[in-house]
Amino acid sequence: MIVIISPAKNINFDNNQEVPFSSEIRFPNESEELLHELKKYTSSDISKLMKVSSKISQLNFERFQSMNFPFDSNETKSALLVFNGAVFQSMNINTFSKSDLEYAQQKLRILSGFYGLLRPLDGIMPYRLEMGTHLPVKLYKNLYSFWGDKLTTTLQNDIDENGDDILINLASNEYFKAINTKKINARIITPEFKDFKNDKYKVISIYAKQARGMMSKFILTNRIEKPDELKLFNTAGYQYNDNMSTSDKWVFIRG
Repeated sequence: MIVIISPAKNINFDNNQEVPFSSEIRFPNESEELLHELKKYTSSDISKLMKVSSKISQLNFERFQSMNFPFDSNETKSALLVFNGAVFQSMNINTFSKSDLEYAQQKLRILSGFYGLLRPLDGIMPYRLEMGTHLPVKLYKNLYSFWGDKLTTTLQNDIDENGDDILINLASNEYFKAINTKKINARIITPEFKDFKNDKYKVISIYAKQARGMMSKFILTNRIEKPDELKLFNTAGYQYNDNMSTSDKWVFIRG
């Protein structure tokens, strides 16, 4: 079973949690190509490109200008430790043991607009580049076309190495669109989280992000290997609802 999630916009490089080992990113050439393009952008250009404030654009302008390949391993930090959005906060990474982190390295994958497909212990530098950003690179009109089938091929290799042909999709639509599901030879199960509000169950974005993180932690720390074991997930009051679910879209409700 492989679990795939989205990255976070926010990065906290102050996390000094110990990791059992550090691995290298798998698409250094592609990331360097993106960096070469991004170094051409002024802070104002980045603000327009990413639709962010001048403060955030200046921060990322400085990040890109100071970044160089190959990375110095003394300056990088493991991806799983530094992403700081709702998904990662609700995973409570600081409670992971070294064996949990080693297991996560095998089972968890993080999609990234800049790094492609990350393993939890891949050493990265801080950045911001969402997959949906309309960044043209040479003949490619955006990041989806830039990455093409590279991410799909690598993900399939990871699934094959894992041996059970199950992919749990806990990524957002923006990121999962980077995967060509027609070329994935595995059963793809997409959990969906709904809360009861205004007399009906619906997806509430922030709660859904938190639930994705909680389910990721549930899978990794409990060593979940069989899909049906996912239905036992009941963190924060969520429960699997068979009537709302389909064969590959599993709905968990709360309230």
